[in-house]
Amino acid sequence: MVIDCHAHVSACTPGHGSLSPTMRAGAVFRFMRWKFGLPAYGEACEWYIEDLLARTIAESEHLDAAVVLAFDAVYDRDGRLNEPGTHFHVTNDYVIELCRRHPRMLLGCSVHPYRKDAVAEIERCIAAGAVLLKWLPIVQDFNPADPRCFRVYECLAHHNLPLLSHTGGEKSLPIRDLSVADPVLLVPALQRGVTVIAAHCGTRSSSSEPDYLARFIRLARQFEHCYGDTAALCLPARSYAFPVLLADKVVREKLVHGSDWPIPALPPVTQLGPWPTIELLREKNWMRRDLLIKQRLGFDEAYWHRAASLLKLLGP
Repeated sequence: MVIDCHAHVSACTPGHGSLSPTMRAGAVFRFMRWKFGLPAYGEACEWYIEDLLARTIAESEHLDAAVVLAFDAVYDRDGRLNEPGTHFHVTNDYVIELCRRHPRMLLGCSVHPYRKDAVAEIERCIAAGAVLLKWLPIVQDFNPADPRCFRVYECLAHHNLPLLSHTGGEKSLPIRDLSVADPVLLVPALQRGVTVIAAHCGTRSSSSEPDYLARFIRLARQFEHCYGDTAALCLPARSYAFPVLLADKVVREKLVHGSDWPIPALPPVTQLGPWPTIELLREKNWMRRDLLIKQRLGFDEAYWHRAASLLKLLGP
C-alpha cells in the first residue's frame, strides 16, 4: 500500500472546528480561496473542501489512501482550553466522520498533551480507527520534552500508535513558540518506545529560521523508531533537504511519504532540470504532483510502502 501520511482538511462549522478571523483574513486562506474557488467561510466551504480532498485522493491513482489530520486547540499549562489563542481547529469527531464517509481517508487524531483527558481522548480515537497522533507544538503551544507529555508517550507506546510531530519551521499558521521546533525535544518519546515521525525532517521554512535537519539526521541514526516524513519538502525553502537525505543510506530508510496537502508541491528545478520541472507543473493535482516529483528524485520502492508498515496497515 502507498499511503500519504500527512494531509490536512479545514473545518468551518460548530462541532467540527474553526478558523479564527485572523486566519480567514490572512494570506494563506485567501490564496486557498482563490486557487480552489472556495465558497465563503461556513458550511458550504466545509463541504467543498471535503469534496475537493476526496477527489484529490481518488484522482491520485498511485495512492491507496491518505491520513487526514485533525488539529487540536491550544490549551494552557493547567489543561484549560485557550480559545483566543486557537487559530486553526479541526476536531477528532469531524475527521472520524470524514473517514467513515470516505474509505480512502485514514484518521490522524490530534490531542493536546496538556488536556486533562488527553489519554482518554487518544484511546477513544484509537477505538475509532486512528492510525497516528498528530502534533504541531510551535502552534499548539507546548514543549514535547515537558514531563506533562510523558503519560501520553506511555499511552502511545502501549497501543503502538505512532506520533507525527511537526519539526522545523512553519509559515501557514500563527506561531506561538518557535523554540519547540527542535526534533531533539522528541527524545523523551523515543526513549519511551514511541514510534516518532518527525514531520518535515526538521527543515526550515525560510532562511530566517533555525535549520534542524542535521539534528533530525542524528536522531534518525541514533533511534530505531525515529522516522521523518517528506511533507512540504517540495517547497522551495525546504527542498534543499532532498539531496542530503537521499545521500545518507541509513536516513533514506527512515523516510515516510507525506505531501502536506493542500500545501503546493513545486518541483525543485535545480535538482530536476527545467524540462522535467515544466512537465511536472502541468499536473494540477498537487497530491499526485508531490508523488511524481519524489519518483523523479529517485525515492526507492521501500519508501512508498513504509508508511503502511509503520501505521500497521499491511496486516499481520
